[in-house]
Amino acid sequence: MRTLINELSALLGASSLFIGDDISEKYYADWSGADPCAPVVLVKPKTTDQLSKVMALCHQYDQPVVVQGGLTGLAGGATPLDGELAVSLERMQGIEEIDPLAMTLTALAGTPLQVLQDAADEHNLSLPLDLGARGSCQIGGNVSTNAGGTEVIRYGMTRSLVLGLEAVLADGTVITAMNKMVKNNSGYDLKHLFIGSEGTLGIVTRVVLQLQPKAGSSHTALCGLNSYESATRLLVGLKASLGSGLTGFELMWDNYYNKVLEMVTDIADPLEGKFPFYLLVEYKDNNAELGSERFESALFQQLELGVIADAVIAKSHQDAAIFWQIRDGIGELLQVLGPVSNQDVSLPISEIGVFGKNRRFMPVPPQKKNQDEIVCEDNKKDDSHDSFLLLKNSTITAIEGSRILMIQTKSVAIKATAGSIPAAGRRITAKDSRTPNSANAKEGTIVLPKYTKAMRMSSSVVSPSKPNAMSTHINCVEKTK
Repeated sequence: MRTLINELSALLGASSLFIGDDISEKYYADWSGADPCAPVVLVKPKTTDQLSKVMALCHQYDQPVVVQGGLTGLAGGATPLDGELAVSLERMQGIEEIDPLAMTLTALAGTPLQVLQDAADEHNLSLPLDLGARGSCQIGGNVSTNAGGTEVIRYGMTRSLVLGLEAVLADGTVITAMNKMVKNNSGYDLKHLFIGSEGTLGIVTRVVLQLQPKAGSSHTALCGLNSYESATRLLVGLKASLGSGLTGFELMWDNYYNKVLEMVTDIADPLEGKFPFYLLVEYKDNNAELGSERFESALFQQLELGVIADAVIAKSHQDAAIFWQIRDGIGELLQVLGPVSNQDVSLPISEIGVFGKNRRFMPVPPQKKNQDEIVCEDNKKDDSHDSFLLLKNSTITAIEGSRILMIQTKSVAIKATAGSIPAAGRRITAKDSRTPNSANAKEGTIVLPKYTKAMRMSSSVVSPSKPNAMSTHINCVEKTK
């Protein structure tokens, strides 16, 4: 280790390498609440070339590496394990180019998302990717996790916004695929190997993003619904009446909504009544006056049909911000709920209602100690469903008769009939023969041993001899053949 540190110091300089007490506790863990662990070394490269040489040295000395971006992840992927070297991308930030004609933005991976949003806004353009952690999360992490955000229903996942990227492999090899064109049929599109790969194949260092024209106005409403069926009817109805201007459709179950209002005391309930479902809907238009009329007319029509039980329309940016604060309240809850297991689960629209009903009996009464309480936030996009499962302890009684979700003692198993479970929610090792090769395996079960720990992989890339090795961490021990 001393030889590696000396070589890294010669490469980066003392200002970019930290050991021992010089490493801030900030780098011990991400937002997941996973057990903090100090990395043996922390490096902060400034360029792709420096990162490439760092990875080559780690590969040479068989040094495991964990990559850290904005540390806003909720699955423990950026939390070091014992003996790991941490690579922080926070100094690899900056916007290299904004092309107003092609409507593209090129930036380094460590650039915070909000910086990119603001830069696009200055050119009367929009980056249609938005997350509650926008001020801290980095675009490299957004790409590596294929982040969804609040406008998935209109613009798709992060993958849909990436035109090109650059990445460094575990052995230091630099892969450059910095395409700027929407049409690119020149062969294999390598960027898709790295988008959503959670760092298993390499570290994203630069990205080219597709921007959109900035909308002239934004309209937001919070609705109370009496059933899940009302939500599906409303989705179809608003798509028909608002078209592509419908950019946000965030459905929240009452247990999440009420928990946010209970925990975040500076938020008052905008609606007077109580409902089993709450919906945050957003519509964007280029004409403020006509857009407002169209939005209100569409909602009023659904009120008359009985699809919406009650609704309040934001009359100012401040009102809209309050609505979104409820939606983004999961970040606040994590600060007070203790250890968590966060799952981002997607299901077809037809399965989401069943999924919710099957979880209704899952919360454990307070008098039953040493068992888990589950609090859920459910965000209905287009044809998918995202869910947070917050587990207070390490055990929970298995759910019987549920083909959608199953919680097992001292581990979490998610069984989806036709959905997807992203890598951010998995801890998979090559030695676990129970783990399927695909996270999207139909009728497949994915086991997550010890929910507070992050995933790891046991080779620099997925080895043919270890087909199940997938994680957010890169271990430089083995070379693929």
